[in-house]
Amino acid sequence: MQEYDLLVVGGGPGGYVAAIRAAQRGLKVAVVEKERPGGVCLNWGCIPTKAMLRSAEVYETVLHAADFGIRAENVGLDYDAITRRKDGVVKGLTDGVAGLLKANGVTVVNGHAKFTGPTTVDVYAVGESALGANGPRYAAEPAGDEPVDRISARDVIVATGSVPVQLPLPGAELPGVITSDGAFGLTEVPGKLAVIGGSAVGAEWASLFNALGSEVTIIEMQPTLVPAEDAEIGKALGRSFSKRGVQVLTGATVSKIAEGGKDAALKVSVDGAKVSEVDADVVLVGVGRKPNTASLDLAAAGVEVDGRGFVQVDEKLRTNVEHVYAIGDVTGKALLAHVASHQGVVAAETIAGHHASIDYNVIPAATFTHPEIASVGLTEKQATEAGHQVVAAKFPFAALGRAQTFGDTEGFMKIVAGEQYGEVLGVHVFGPSASDLITEGALAITLEATLDELAETIHAHPTLGEIGMEAAMTALGLPVHTAPPKKR
Repeated sequence: MQEYDLLVVGGGPGGYVAAIRAAQRGLKVAVVEKERPGGVCLNWGCIPTKAMLRSAEVYETVLHAADFGIRAENVGLDYDAITRRKDGVVKGLTDGVAGLLKANGVTVVNGHAKFTGPTTVDVYAVGESALGANGPRYAAEPAGDEPVDRISARDVIVATGSVPVQLPLPGAELPGVITSDGAFGLTEVPGKLAVIGGSAVGAEWASLFNALGSEVTIIEMQPTLVPAEDAEIGKALGRSFSKRGVQVLTGATVSKIAEGGKDAALKVSVDGAKVSEVDADVVLVGVGRKPNTASLDLAAAGVEVDGRGFVQVDEKLRTNVEHVYAIGDVTGKALLAHVASHQGVVAAETIAGHHASIDYNVIPAATFTHPEIASVGLTEKQATEAGHQVVAAKFPFAALGRAQTFGDTEGFMKIVAGEQYGEVLGVHVFGPSASDLITEGALAITLEATLDELAETIHAHPTLGEIGMEAAMTALGLPVHTAPPKKR
């Protein structure tokens, strides 16, 4: 049996970061990972989707090159080349993570971990992997009856991430019905695509394939798309999608999926919408994710989970079992790669005897549709429900010189602040480079900045980043580059 100071089960953005930080603190560390390092984020989520979205963005730009005075003829789409580029980006980053683990002295054990006690695991060979309709598919149980390795550690971190939720829908097992992970197995752009779920995952795939030429319908049960965002953001995305030719069905649910006729491979029955049936060649189910703990045998470790299967942890990521920690999607705190990474740092520092903390009230989130969406802090509704007297203001990208020169003026920034003191409570962006711009909002909330302080901070011109200053001035009732607010 191999013995370590720390064993990390899972090598995703939480696990590999925890392992590296623990090794930097002098601990002897091992990581058990059944696939390539990087987890869902690098292999099946954040990175590959963004690589493909970038290809779609370039394609759209070239199609509209004449708007910039550029002549581009015979513009074509090579989907195989798009996926090859995506694979190259993924390989480069996963190889990089493997190199970082090695450089920090972390031992990587390839296999499937199964707990035999609180801090001991058996490692089994991984079942044959294949890319199916639901993404990377492994044997339900580890391959073989006998473990190929046994590991014991003083402390253990569970960092196994999440997997797509399977809807219990009639017809969900039909060919052509895929999950967000399974979308990477597509070999061509679908002619007609129905996306079930209008949250970040579903919205990104809808945006991607719409740009590549699919006839897209997106179905969301809530009143607006991206329902976790400020309502104005969701409404703006719906309008933007509609202008681009996406059929948006909100306040709607799917009752079944059936085989289609000669004009469509599948028919999606929709309740609560003006359209009762949608034809599709492919149906993508993007309604959420669940913790990836089914084959870990956490019961053998005595680790408690909630009714949904998420591992319960305290502010230091400790479970109910001494010396057992959990980080990332399995905790259900916020299913975001950057949260998992920060949790990994907190857990590793705690195990090594150092202090670290995480503030779940200041977590930026980004959705890479076109235009992009990003937010941090409270929505206007949340701030009001929390008892704040709020002031909220928007500033449009169309009023920014840089956005005009960039040729991308759709969208706005919205700031939510306390009315009495002007403290920034939330920042919400819909527009170009929203994912980069949101960092200023996160920093403002972390430092307890006020609207005055944002307005008085000199921002470089001409930049998209000026929108933070302009939105703050608008919230103060002192806008320079938009019309003054109407007097009541």
